Amino acid sequence: MGKSQKKKVVRRHNPMRVPDSHLPHGLASASQSSSRSNEILPIMQKMESPEAPERKWACVAVSNLIQNDPSTRRLLQGKNIVGALITRLTDSEEEVVVEAVGALRNLCIDGGYDICAEMYNKNILTPLKSFIPKISDTLSQFLVDPKASTEAIRRIVYDFADNVITTLWCLSETSNKALNAINDVRLVPFLMSFLAAHDKLPLGPITAAAQCLYVLTDDNYPTISDIRTDAGYISCLLSIARQESSQLARTLRNILPIPPPSAASFLDIDKDVVLPLLLPVISSISLPDTSNAVQELVQRQAAEPQMENLSLKHTPKSDHKSAAEIELELLESKLRTVQLALEILTGTCATLPDPEPDVATNDEEGDDEGDEVLEELEGEAEDAIDVDMNADEPEEASTGNSSPAFLTTLVVPLLALVQPTALSFPPLASPSIHPPTTSALSAVHISALECLNNVFLSLTTSRNPNVTSDIKSGITVWNGIWSALGLVGTETGLGQERRQQMWEVAVGVLWGIGRVWLGSLPPDNEQVSVLIQLCSVTTDSRLRVKCIGTLECIAQNPSAIEANRVISDYLLSILPTSGKPSAAETEPIVQAASSLIDIFSDETRPYDVNFRQGKYLERLAASVDSLKAVVKAIDRRKEGGKELRRRGDEVHENLVDFIQYRRELRL
Repeated sequence: MGKSQKKKVVRRHNPMRVPDSHLPHGLASASQSSSRSNEILPIMQKMESPEAPERKWACVAVSNLIQNDPSTRRLLQGKNIVGALITRLTDSEEEVVVEAVGALRNLCIDGGYDICAEMYNKNILTPLKSFIPKISDTLSQFLVDPKASTEAIRRIVYDFADNVITTLWCLSETSNKALNAINDVRLVPFLMSFLAAHDKLPLGPITAAAQCLYVLTDDNYPTISDIRTDAGYISCLLSIARQESSQLARTLRNILPIPPPSAASFLDIDKDVVLPLLLPVISSISLPDTSNAVQELVQRQAAEPQMENLSLKHTPKSDHKSAAEIELELLESKLRTVQLALEILTGTCATLPDPEPDVATNDEEGDDEGDEVLEELEGEAEDAIDVDMNADEPEEASTGNSSPAFLTTLVVPLLALVQPTALSFPPLASPSIHPPTTSALSAVHISALECLNNVFLSLTTSRNPNVTSDIKSGITVWNGIWSALGLVGTETGLGQERRQQMWEVAVGVLWGIGRVWLGSLPPDNEQVSVLIQLCSVTTDSRLRVKCIGTLECIAQNPSAIEANRVISDYLLSILPTSGKPSAAETEPIVQAASSLIDIFSDETRPYDVNFRQGKYLERLAASVDSLKAVVKAIDRRKEGGKELRRRGDEVHENLVDFIQYRRELRL
């Protein structure tokens, strides 16, 4: 059962828009699926026009055409729109440069990794770096004398800065090569200048700077070091984070430990800064209401008169949006804010913090410190569930006097955010009426599940009688997850990746719930069948392990005699024998053997009748040598190989001892 934590090495692109990996590839497919293919050639021609207004028009047209239209974007990519726009970054006319940056920024957001990689390979960083000192100088002038320029000019500069920063942010998540190149630019002073003046600047560039800073401090020592060595930066981040910014709270977590003499070095960032910001955010939105509002806005938008076709006579403006479009973007932004808060909360609830790459400590001291952090976070998670599930009991029932009040209602809002809406997972045959909202909703559901996964994992490491005795609450949480999965459905195929990811994370949560309330979960035949089917068809070894672990928990309900038989027979079918090799991979095989030992470790349980009548002892004995061979074949050189081999050897040894114990019982 694994914790949900931030990934290493592979960097994560910000999923601002709906994934389009399910769309056919190739120019021919893009041309057939795009309704704007006849507008591509005029745009490419005008991009190279000697007339500045035509070049500006072409840049603006790109931004308008690609909005929520991956087919047209891919068609433009095939015509080298990226190279053409990068060329325009050195245009002699500033207005053309401004619109080119805006178009590239939109391509970054809509296109993801591939298009960002193309930009990096075509040397977009060279012109972007030249903009940074110019923006800084202009920003300083605005702050010194705001009345020296018009509001329109200031707005253009702020939007330009927003687009440049956002593009750098996306590029930094493209690859480690791109990240290293951006590290060489030393962006911290530039980004911090926006945050330091946050009370005097528009929200757009400040938000972009905060997000970019968070990304650059995510397992990236050069930026972490730049911030740590300036107490003014830390003080600024702490001040803003305490007021309103979840993004900066995440950045503070990224740069831990904060060195003295900064005041922040004496704070518990999670408890004193991060967590107080989170509960109001994750409780601030109703997903069903948001879904209904989006549907109404889309209907209203469809009834509004459409913009005229692109032409030089009717030059579209980059900020031209209808009232419905603005409201839709606002709702999407709120969903992304909730997703961000959930991601922070997931990291906070992960009981094993990431090691700092630059801190070399004595092994023994490091272990002690890690144990203290583990115990503290475990206690907080336990207290959160405990108070949540016993809201009507006397205050004395809580075991966590040190737990902050904002943890006491953690699980209930998370369960609400797990429940899908009508727009969350549309079937493949009926595409979403508003893809950005669908993308944001599914991301919120998955992030909420990842947070719950860490909460229940924390509870399994240290048993809390006040929690485990509250069986009613355990069943409520269990049923809440299954209710959500029922709405998600089991449709698979291209374009259904988020649906599959929902199942993968949710089964881990179910396993955690099962371990906390072990032996108390209701044996539902349909749920057992679903888990067995999922375990049988998936090719993901880790998901199989989660399914087996969850089935093990269900099988240990004393009253679940029939469910126990079905589960045990299935687990036995996974084990290899001399005459029947297993189709499963090594880790699920090891987990199945371990689960069977745990299920039948107490021969006094009512369901032990299945062990005797089903001749499980003989079936287990027949698998001992084959299990040993499977374990010996583990390649220790592969990632996780040493740990898997150690566990495999342990399970094999336990199985031998278990068989001997059951034989001696002579039942």
